[in-house]
Amino acid sequence: MFTINQRGGKILLQYPDKKNMMITMKRFRNSILLLLPLFMVLLSSCATPSKLEVYRDPNFDFGAVRIVAVMPFENLTKETQATSRVRDVFMNMLLSTGAIYVLPSGEVARGLTRAGLEKATTISAEDAVRLGGIVKANAVITGVVREYGEVRSGSSSANVISLSLQMMETQTGRVVWNGSSTRGGITASDRLFGGGGRPMDDVTRDAVIEVLNKLF
Repeated sequence: MFTINQRGGKILLQYPDKKNMMITMKRFRNSILLLLPLFMVLLSSCATPSKLEVYRDPNFDFGAVRIVAVMPFENLTKETQATSRVRDVFMNMLLSTGAIYVLPSGEVARGLTRAGLEKATTISAEDAVRLGGIVKANAVITGVVREYGEVRSGSSSANVISLSLQMMETQTGRVVWNGSSTRGGITASDRLFGGGGRPMDDVTRDAVIEVLNKLF
């Protein structure tokens, strides 16, 4: 940096001495170090948050649940295959915990047919009791997929998923647990540095894991 002085009609360029230049550079570096944590906080706060709401019935013995029937999920998205994909991931990951036996989807479909609920994605307490008696399940899980797929903002894009699940015990049909999760979306980092976000399969697994962590 330099200063400009005018003397006797002449323009003089005055360069700062080395000491002043070092002081200026040190102040600039300190300013950057002070602002960096704030910048990182802004990045994290601008990212799409994970929304998780959970209810667990404190009077219900979840350890008594050994067999569950996972209903076809309700689809509120434009992606026609969203619910079947999310349901498949959820059933496989729930089964892999080793804590609960998940009835195969074909067996659940036959049970729904026998109960007169072939196209049902949400059921009443009475329906849950009847279905549980038919398929011999301790609980029934229903779900809703609210968002699934790619979202865009300007030149940035990313995958996002939002789902809600609930468990109904089959003795009385009451809801004993529900959980919801939203994962993915465009972050401040995506807007600043570009990129297409994470693969849909990874975002889906993250959302399912988050919900399962609140079930067990």
